[in-house]
Amino acid sequence: MSTLPAPAKKAAPLRVAKPVRVARSLQKGQQTRAAILEAALGLASHMGLEGLSIGALADVTQMSKSGVFAHFGSREELQIAVVTEYHAKFEEEVFFTAIREPRGLPRLRAMFERWVRRVSVEMDSGCIYISGAVEFDDRPGPVRDALVGMVKAWHAALHKAIVLARDEGHLQADADVDQIVFELHGLILSLHHDARFMCIPGALERAGRGFDRAIQFYATPAGLQVDGARKSPKIGAARR
Repeated sequence: MSTLPAPAKKAAPLRVAKPVRVARSLQKGQQTRAAILEAALGLASHMGLEGLSIGALADVTQMSKSGVFAHFGSREELQIAVVTEYHAKFEEEVFFTAIREPRGLPRLRAMFERWVRRVSVEMDSGCIYISGAVEFDDRPGPVRDALVGMVKAWHAALHKAIVLARDEGHLQADADVDQIVFELHGLILSLHHDARFMCIPGALERAGRGFDRAIQFYATPAGLQVDGARKSPKIGAARR
C-alpha cells in the first residue's frame, strides 16, 4: 500500500529584525553620547572641567541624570572624555591641516598660525588645556594624567616639526629644539592671558611678531627665504 508523502514543513521565517534593531539602538546610543559630549565640551569651555557634573549636564541636555549616567558612569569618566574630545578637535583643526604644508618652516609656521587661530576662536570661552592646567596642576589623578598626555602629544608634534625644519636646512644645525618649543608655547600662554584675561588690544599681532622673531633668530638664510615666500600677511587678521 502506498502512502502519501508527508507534507513539507514550512521554512522558518528569516529573523533579520533583531540585528537591525540592535544596530539602530547602538547607532542611537552613539549619537546620544556624542550629543552629551558636545554639550559637556561647551560647559567645560566656559566653566572649566571642575564645573562639569552629571546634574549640570542633565539640565543642559534636558535628559535625566540616570540617562546621562548611563553614558558616563562617573564625573571623572566624563571629564576624561571631554579632554579626549577636545584634543581630537584640536588635532583636526590645528595639526592635520598644518601637516599638509611642506616639511620645514612652512609646516612649522602653519602649525603656529593655526594654533593662534584656535586661541582666537576660544577668546569668549577658554582653552581647556590652559584652564585644565590651572585646575589640576597640583591634583594627581586620571584627569590630570589625561591633560598632561594630550599636551605632551602636541609638544611632541611641535618638536618633530622643528627637527624636520632643522633637517631641511631651514633652522641652524645647533638650534635648541626644546627651547623653541618652550618659546612658542610661551607665546600662546601670553596671548591667552593678555587677550582673554587682560583684554589688551593687539595681542594676536604681538604673538605673530614673537613667532617671527624666534624664527629669525634660529633660521638659516635659506630658511628665511622659504619662510618669507609663504608667510601669511597678518596672523591676527582672523580676529581683531
